Amino acid sequence: MFLKPDYNLESIYSIDLEELKKQGIKAILFDLDSTIMASKSAKYSEETLAWLEKVKKDFFVAVISNNNNQEYIEKVKAISTFPTVFDARKPRAEIGLKFLKDNNISPKNAVMVGDRPLTDVWFGKRLGCKTILVDSITAKSEKKIVRFVRKLERLCVKP
Repeated sequence: MFLKPDYNLESIYSIDLEELKKQGIKAILFDLDSTIMASKSAKYSEETLAWLEKVKKDFFVAVISNNNNQEYIEKVKAISTFPTVFDARKPRAEIGLKFLKDNNISPKNAVMVGDRPLTDVWFGKRLGCKTILVDSITAKSEKKIVRFVRKLERLCVKP
């Protein structure tokens, strides 16, 4: 199976927000770990916080994560200024579709941003959203084995 994200970018900071607005995008859904936060850190970097504040001026922002560690979830919720959904079971779409419906967001007006083709991109496609695949926010400091696994997974991404 090949997955083709609508955009394949180096990082979240490479997202062209003006272009998304022109396309009628009103909501940006982010994966959490390795997309907007270092994996399992429960901390946003200052750069990411500032960027998210800019994004929130023009878009509805939310996190949809597969993480189900209750202690971690509570830490992330305490520092997040936008809706967060955990234990989402991506790439299954049911929880995401309910979230969109509950927040009056049409999938055609949303984009899913994540670092994993087989969960985040596939999930976004199943929702009917545009999709953006980004590299890990900590790509430069990840262990070699993690980078290797990421490269393998991206073999499923159609150029």
